[in-house]
Amino acid sequence: MLDVQKIRKDFPILNRKVNGKQLIYFDNAATSQTPQQVIDVIVDYYSNYNANIHRGVHSLSQEATDAYEQARLKIQKHFNAKNSHEIIFTSGTTHSINLVANGFSSLLKKGDEIIVSALEHHSNIVPWQMLCERTGASLKVIPMNENGELILSEYEALLNKNTKLVFVNHISNALGTINPIEYIIEKAHAVGAAVLVDGAQSCPHLKPDVQALDVDFYVCSAHKICGPTGVGMLYGKEEWLNKLPPYQGGGEMIAEVSFEKTTYAGLPHKFEAGTPNICGGIAFGAALDYMNAIGFENIAEYENELLEYGTAELQKIEGLKIYGTAKEKTSVISFNVGSIHPYDIGTILDKMGIAVRTGHHCAQPIMDFYKIPGTIRASFMFYNTKEEIDAFITALKKAIMMLS
Repeated sequence: MLDVQKIRKDFPILNRKVNGKQLIYFDNAATSQTPQQVIDVIVDYYSNYNANIHRGVHSLSQEATDAYEQARLKIQKHFNAKNSHEIIFTSGTTHSINLVANGFSSLLKKGDEIIVSALEHHSNIVPWQMLCERTGASLKVIPMNENGELILSEYEALLNKNTKLVFVNHISNALGTINPIEYIIEKAHAVGAAVLVDGAQSCPHLKPDVQALDVDFYVCSAHKICGPTGVGMLYGKEEWLNKLPPYQGGGEMIAEVSFEKTTYAGLPHKFEAGTPNICGGIAFGAALDYMNAIGFENIAEYENELLEYGTAELQKIEGLKIYGTAKEKTSVISFNVGSIHPYDIGTILDKMGIAVRTGHHCAQPIMDFYKIPGTIRASFMFYNTKEEIDAFITALKKAIMMLS
């Protein structure tokens, strides 16, 4: 059982007021908040050992390098990667996906097929469309049903000997649907296709085991997991990372450079050109420490309580429709109220100190499927409370009355 009030004290931002009201932060699917323990790590880095990493012989450089590489080991352990060099630091999920898409430009040809799902964030659609334009490969889409679940029989029908890559999110950012990625990976591998899973929305709520999943690539961002913005990771199986060419050229990613020829560094540095977000990487590791200390089983159990409570309370409001009613979902609720535009409700809720996300959530194909412009999305984390949900419901009812 979580001591939520004790946990809330770790997050200084939860003490602030917005428009004169106590902040209620229900925009966690866009970014989570950061605990003091992680903030302290960031301050400590810039206060005591800020230096560029690798190759430096002075003490500050060595301390920074040790801390950065220790963070890589923490990430390896958290995701249960076989090797630490299978963890590539990136600027986030989008960077990680583009790195893989760029690499496959030299591996695909006309006639090859790649598959994405109808539930994807734009960052897991657009790079693959660009890849198809460069290579002549074609893009196929796994359709979804009204509940926001993938139609797996249609997925199986799409798979064939020409399928080279499958891309799917672990959890939908717009609907909260938890996808059956074990099944998706197994079926893709049966036809020889590689699989990339977008874990941006799953990593705050559960603890993926990349070896147990047998996934080829897994990506996420630290800012969804109580860490800082601007840093994330790409996990890739060693054999796949060795097949892909470097994404960017520059310092750190080389072995030898001459005007005649350059040879590239081994993993992971082959994909980490230039000075990285050193502090961000270290804080990423600290954020995982923080969440693991709470326990992901505890987090999942409590957040499911919030999801069930919030869903039940919202369903009592006349004219309110929830989008995304999958049997397996996490603590995200997307909804609309009658013909009221989501933006209008979101604006009024903000005046009452409540932060929700409104719009298409970078998932326009999902909104097109439901024939709506967007939704209001309330997303919960383990530091939210039922009392906050009650205040949100009261404020929402006021907003509906004002706009009706």
